[in-house]
This record gives sequence, structure tokens and C-alpha cells, in this order.
Amino acid sequence: MEGKEISQAVIGRLPRYFRYLGELKDEGIERISSQELSDIMKVTASQIRQDFNNFGGFGQQGYGYKVEYLYEEIGKILGLDKKHNLIIVGAGNLGQALANYMNFERRGFLFKGIFDNNPALHGKKIRDMEVKPMEELQEFVRENDIDIAVLTIPKTSAVAVAEQLVKDGIKGFWNFAHVDLNVPKRIQVENVHLSDSLMKLTYNINRYEEENNVH
Repeated sequence: MEGKEISQAVIGRLPRYFRYLGELKDEGIERISSQELSDIMKVTASQIRQDFNNFGGFGQQGYGYKVEYLYEEIGKILGLDKKHNLIIVGAGNLGQALANYMNFERRGFLFKGIFDNNPALHGKKIRDMEVKPMEELQEFVRENDIDIAVLTIPKTSAVAVAEQLVKDGIKGFWNFAHVDLNVPKRIQVENVHLSDSLMKLTYNINRYEEENNVH
């Protein structure tokens, strides 16, 4: 796998494989074929085999996949065998909702702090974190080995905040701000546009209604 370029489409499917395999593991299922996994996930068996072959394959012909082993290996590929320390910049409704979502911690994503420039929010407790002023952000990142910054702030301030965080040693951004971040190539950025997802939904509703003459 070393040096091999994996397509973003394949990478995009890995979390879904991980989620389904976790559910199978919890149900006590020890082994599964690509066809059985295909039936559950609605992805073709050949697509599943192609995806897994990008990483050397995980099964044996006619023998299928060991669910727990596959779950653990995909977890390693996704970096989930390590802990990741996160901060949230922006303590509005979205920032607070993300901080309160417990499932992140089960995957090894640990929220260490939340920051906002609104004095009215400073000191407010969200789970076990107090909202801190932006003035404390730089020192906090450097002292707490923070890997990832979650940006839930307006696009007007996101670029400047991101530039400062890069200098402070951040490795990646989970960016909910509607702006492209101008960061060095070594810094990873995952942009999340909630309205884009909703517009894809309405497109598919409209397309279905047009194709089926639904009024």
C-alpha cells in the first residue's frame, strides 16, 4: 500500500464500511462474505473487493472476511487506533451540539476545549468544558497537543483563525465555515457544508418525482 494513491471515493466509503462492520461485530457475527456485505450495504460485491484490494485485501477466496479483524484494520487505516485531541472554535449552536455528541469519544476523538470571542459565553459549561476566550487559544493549543481544530465560526474570521492555528501546530481542520482555507499542503482540511447535503437531498426528491410523475 505504501506510496499508492488511494482515490477519495474509496476513502469516502471506508467510514461506512467501519460503521457497518462495527454493528456486525456487536451482533456477534464473526465472518462475512463480500456478497453478504454487499446485500447489507447496497454496494456491489466487486466494488467491496476492489476497495479492500487497495489495502492488500483482507479475506481469503471462498472464506470471506473475519469481521473483527476487518473492523480493526479499517480502523487503523482511518487512524482510529490513535487518540486525536480536538478543539472547537465557535461556541454557538453548532459548536455546542458537536461538543455534546458523545459518539466522537468512542472513536478516539477527544474534545479538549471550546473557544469563542463572545464574552457572554465565556465560562459557560458545555459537558465538562468551559468556553474560553479566543485570547487563550494559542497557548492552549500548544500546551495540550491539539491535532484538529473544528471551525464553526463565520467565514469572515475563519481564514485568520486558521492561519494562526497552523502556526500553533494544528495538523487538520474540520471546517464548517463556508470559506476555502488557504493552508500549507501538509495541513489536512475536511470541509463540511450542511446546506450542500440538504440540496443534494432536494435534488434527489425532485428527480424522483419527475421520473415517476409524482405531483
